Amino acid sequence: MKTIFLSMLIFACCLQLSAQQACPVIPLPAQYTRVQGELVLNDNIRIEAKDPSLQPLATYLRKELQRRFDIVSSGKGIAKPPVITLQRVKKNDNVDAYTLKMTPASVVIAASGNEGVFNGITTFLQLAATSGTATPRHVGCWNISDAPRYAWRGFMLDESRFFFGKEKVKSILDWMAFYKLNRFHWHLTDAPGWRLEIKKYPLLTTVGGIGNHTDPKAPATFYTQEDIREIVAYAQERFIQVIPEIDMPGHASAANRAYPAFDGGGTEKYPSFTFNPGKEGTYQYLADILKETATLFPAGMIHLGGDEVSFGNKAWDADSGVAHLMKTKGFNNRKQVEDYFFQRMADTVFDLHNKVMAWDEVATATLPVNKTIVCWWRHDKPENLRLALEKGYAVVMCPRLPLYFDFIQDSAHKIGRRWKVGEYNTLKSVYDFSAGNVPAASGHEQQILGIQACLWSETISNPKRLDFLLFPRISALAEAAWTQPASRNFEQYIERLKPQMKLYEQDKLYFYDYFQPSRHVETGKPTDQKNFID
Repeated sequence: MKTIFLSMLIFACCLQLSAQQACPVIPLPAQYTRVQGELVLNDNIRIEAKDPSLQPLATYLRKELQRRFDIVSSGKGIAKPPVITLQRVKKNDNVDAYTLKMTPASVVIAASGNEGVFNGITTFLQLAATSGTATPRHVGCWNISDAPRYAWRGFMLDESRFFFGKEKVKSILDWMAFYKLNRFHWHLTDAPGWRLEIKKYPLLTTVGGIGNHTDPKAPATFYTQEDIREIVAYAQERFIQVIPEIDMPGHASAANRAYPAFDGGGTEKYPSFTFNPGKEGTYQYLADILKETATLFPAGMIHLGGDEVSFGNKAWDADSGVAHLMKTKGFNNRKQVEDYFFQRMADTVFDLHNKVMAWDEVATATLPVNKTIVCWWRHDKPENLRLALEKGYAVVMCPRLPLYFDFIQDSAHKIGRRWKVGEYNTLKSVYDFSAGNVPAASGHEQQILGIQACLWSETISNPKRLDFLLFPRISALAEAAWTQPASRNFEQYIERLKPQMKLYEQDKLYFYDYFQPSRHVETGKPTDQKNFID
């Protein structure tokens, strides 16, 4: 009898372990337990918000149930319909934290704030989405208690080099929300094209918006301010902050085509690459641009670029205005001029009650640590990360390896970037990334806001290529940003990734199929590595 009881106990434990391993949610929740029963998800479902402030979230859930599963929640027609309840609980220091408790008759999503409730909703939607395609859906019941590792879980999209348009950006925001990513860094200006309407300077888009990375004569493409407001509102509904990037003082060629009076010159390879720091009018011109930008983006921060200025600032040596500035300020080199320029423009952003973000070159400047965020991107320059942290700056980790998604993800791929020694960014390398493994960050963990992937579009000439580079790596990014390293397991993640392939297919994405690599072939032309600025 004891033997039978022991066998049954072992079998039950194995079943529970299997259930634990089979949790289908990406990113993996902090704590989860498969409980008995299934919720039948159909039009009978009723949604209740226990607090008036949660009504917009109830509305969002209703819309998503209809969009994703053609379910019109009414709760009518039966005496006791299953109920999804959204409710507040006592304050939690982590605004993203939530609990989800399910039975066949109810779903309760609870959190101290709206962000947490939204995260609970996305978990429930993913449980439903991965439960099959039958109508009605039978969703396995789970009890989940969850909170993210990082507050900053980001993705950057470059639309200067290739313009994707409003609907594609909304699709990306939908997938970001699905995976609990909450910061959209929008690279809107650079050498190939200026994509943000500035009413005081209309030529920025009508002239500066002409062309892209592969076709300098392509018709002007850009976002009107009305477009921007629509996309920002769409993101806000999904608790995603949109951070615009207005690149300066380098990467200014598109702007300089439109308003050459503020051109600081460049080189033969990178013509008209900089804004002119020796002209006082340049600062007012850019201040006007930043003022309009700040009114469009309520996130309270603006990314000013600040990278790779050295590729085009040699022309400053021959500029009389720059020479006068250097003499007046006692500067000895171009880097001091660059830092002076950046600090002045940062002051403009601060006056607009925004924080400044910038790439890691800005670590040499002197900026208020409570108003500055540094993006560390040069994986081969840990000294820049160390300097930023030692100066007290908050940092977002987005190292080229492994978080630049324009790098290829499979050894067979020919279109896209590799690092100098042939390295590239596989799904596993993205998944395994941990800021804690970067030696320069040791002892400064509290200053790490989170992580972010960046997708530059030099190798992109159509939306299919965007999909191919982004999916499924966006899911690996999400888990690296949300789930504690000790809870991550790549083999287990791969099992949870399998049903995601069907979701990509349903959304008509041209994704890289990790399980059937030949399913979608690369689009575009083989990459000439010399075409990139690094």
